[in-house]
Amino acid sequence: MEQRISLVTLGVTDVARAKAFYEHLGWQGQEVEETVFFQAGGLAVVLWDREKLAADAGIDNPGTGALTLAQNVRSRAEVDELMATATKAGATVTKPARETFYGGYAGYFADPDGHLWEIAWNPGFTLAPDGTLTLPDFGTTD
Repeated sequence: MEQRISLVTLGVTDVARAKAFYEHLGWQGQEVEETVFFQAGGLAVVLWDREKLAADAGIDNPGTGALTLAQNVRSRAEVDELMATATKAGATVTKPARETFYGGYAGYFADPDGHLWEIAWNPGFTLAPDGTLTLPDFGTTD
């Protein structure tokens, strides 16, 4: 199996509301057959009805599950800007932005369906102009 992710699908309770939320954040998506696709760098974030996602996955409980999405940004100021934009779009801030143990700056919010997003500035992670993240050499020998 290749070490990559192609799609992150979020099960939502109201596709139109979820689409409007992400569009308010500045994302541009395409809706096909009651499913919304957002190009997000080298992968896609998909919004799909929570019940349909659960049925497709063969499970009875369509809960949100334990999943956190993260977007790394280029500065502390950008963290604050994105947290404010998310709040205006209807997000619930679950952890206000603050200094982190690794020398960065980050905060968390939940979208209207409870999906958690971390917005972080990490001085040790390099972001290319297109937003692609390059992990540093952590010096491990595993």
